[in-house]
Amino acid sequence: MKSKREANTRFRLVLTLGLAVVVPALTLIYVNFQHVKSIQRGKKFEALIHRDFQYLLSNSANKINAKAYELTEQARDAFPSEADSDKEKRRKFDLLLDRSPWFAHAFFYDAKKGVIVQPHRAHTDEKELVNLDKMYSGWFSLEGPHLVEQLCKKPKPIMWYSGESDGPNGSTYTTTAIFTFPQLAKDRPVLGGVSFDPNYLKQNFFPQLLEEFTSQKLNDGSGQDSNEPEEQRLAMLVYMADTSREEPERPLATSAGWNGGKPEVSLSLDNPFHGLALGIKFQGTTAEAIAHRWVVQSFLILVVLSVLMIGGLVLTYRSVNKQVALARLKSDFVSNVSHELRTPLALIRLYAETLELGRITTQDKKNEYYSIIRKESERLSSLINNILDFSRIEAGRKEYDFRETDIAELVRNTLDSYRYQIEQQGFALEEHIDPSIPAVKVDREAIARALVNLVNNALKYSDSEKFLAVKLYREQSVLKLEVSDRGIGIERNEQARIFEKFYRTCDPLVHNTKGSGLGLSLVRHITQAHGGGVEVESTPGRGSKFTVWLPLAQST
Repeated sequence: MKSKREANTRFRLVLTLGLAVVVPALTLIYVNFQHVKSIQRGKKFEALIHRDFQYLLSNSANKINAKAYELTEQARDAFPSEADSDKEKRRKFDLLLDRSPWFAHAFFYDAKKGVIVQPHRAHTDEKELVNLDKMYSGWFSLEGPHLVEQLCKKPKPIMWYSGESDGPNGSTYTTTAIFTFPQLAKDRPVLGGVSFDPNYLKQNFFPQLLEEFTSQKLNDGSGQDSNEPEEQRLAMLVYMADTSREEPERPLATSAGWNGGKPEVSLSLDNPFHGLALGIKFQGTTAEAIAHRWVVQSFLILVVLSVLMIGGLVLTYRSVNKQVALARLKSDFVSNVSHELRTPLALIRLYAETLELGRITTQDKKNEYYSIIRKESERLSSLINNILDFSRIEAGRKEYDFRETDIAELVRNTLDSYRYQIEQQGFALEEHIDPSIPAVKVDREAIARALVNLVNNALKYSDSEKFLAVKLYREQSVLKLEVSDRGIGIERNEQARIFEKFYRTCDPLVHNTKGSGLGLSLVRHITQAHGGGVEVESTPGRGSKFTVWLPLAQST
C-alpha cells in the first residue's frame, strides 16, 4: 500500500514537471531551433550584413561627392572676375592652386576673350598646356552656349567630365568640374573649371576618406557593434568599375587592411566620379563565415540550454524523490520511535505494578525485577537522549563539553554498564583496551553515547553468531576505537548511506527490528565534532567492523 502511494506521488510529480516545465521548454527550444535553421537556409544573416554594407557604401558615396562639390565651390568662389586682365587672372589662379593642391589646373573661358588655362606650379608642362588650351578652345567655341544653358538649369551649376586618360606613367583617372558664375548673365557664355589632380586623388583624397569610413561601427544584425573583434574590422577600396571583370583588378585606392580579393558589396559612383566604384568587406573574414559562426553558436546555446534543462529536471526529480523518501523515512521514524518508547515503558509499568501489588515474595525475584526496570529505564533514557541530540544537531544548538579524559577508563566503564545486557542476550564479548593511551580532550557523554550506539547495533543485527569485540588502541597520532560483530553485514552500495539520518538498509532483519535510524548519524556527527571520523568495513553475512578515529594531536 505504501509503495503504491509512493508510485502515485512520483507519477504526479513527473506529470507536473512534464506539463509545467518540459513541454513549454522543449517547445521554445524547438521553435528557436527552427528559427535558426530558417536563418541559415535563407542566408538572412548575410543579407543583414550586406544591407548594412550597402547603407555604409551609400553614405560613403554621398560624403565623397559632397567633398568634391565643396572643394569645387570653394575654388569657384575664388575665381578671377571676367573683368580682370589675363595677367591678373593668371595671378589669381596661381594663388588659388597654391592653396588647393588637389587641383592639377584651372581654366577660364570667355567667348569674347578666349580660354586661359593655368596649371599648378608642380604640374607645369608646356606640351600638356598647349594640348589643354586647344582642347578647351575648340570645345567651348562649339558647345559653350549650350553648356551654359544646361548648367543654368541645374540646382548646382556644376557638371563633371570623368574618365581614364593616358598619362606619362600610364592610364590615370581624371575628373574635371565645369561651372558657370551666378552673378553673370545667362546669355553670356562664360565658363570656369578645375581638374582634380589624379595623383592627389589616388594618394590623398580617397585614402583619407576610406580610412574615415572604415573607422565607423557596423551593426552586424545582432544588436552589437561588430568592429570590436580584430578579424571583423572593415576594409574598403575605390576601383575602376568594369562590368566585364568579376575581380576588381584595377584598384585606385584602398584602406588599411585590404588584402586583395573581391569585395562583399560594391556600389558604382555617380558624378563627380563616374566610372569608379566603392567596394567593402571584412578584413579577416567574410559575412558567410560570420553567419556560420553565429549559427553554430546559436545551436550550441540551444544544446547547452537543453542539457541544462534536462539536468535541472533530473536534479529536481531526484531532489523531490529524495524528499518523498525522506518523508517516508520520517514516518517510519515516528512509528519506530513510538514502538521503542512503548516497549520499555510497558515493561517498566508491568514490573512496577507487579512489585506494587506484592505478588513477588522472594528477594531474589524482586532484585531481578528491579534490575529489569533499571535496564529498561537506561534503554529509554538512551533512546530519548539520541532523539534530543539529533534535535539539537538539526537546530544547530548542539554543544560539546571537552575535558581531559582517560579514554581507556571511559570505554571500560561504558562496557561494564552494558555487560549484563550483552551477556543476557548470549553474546561473547572480547575487549582489547590499551591502558597506555594518554588522556585526551573529549566530551565524555558524547563518546560514551557513540560507543553505546555501535554496541546496540551489533546486538540488534547479529542473528546467528553472537559475537562482539571492542578494541581501543593507538596508531601513530590517531586514537582508534573498533566495534566488531559477526552479524548480517552491510552491502557495499549501502555502506556510504548508513550514516544518513533515518536511513536503514534493505535487509529483512533490519526492517523487522525496530529502530530510529539515528544512531550511526549521531556517531558520525560526534566524531566529526571531535575532529575525527567513522569508517565501516563489512561483508554481507560475515559481520561488520566500525572504526571511530580521533586525532591525538588536537587533544594534547
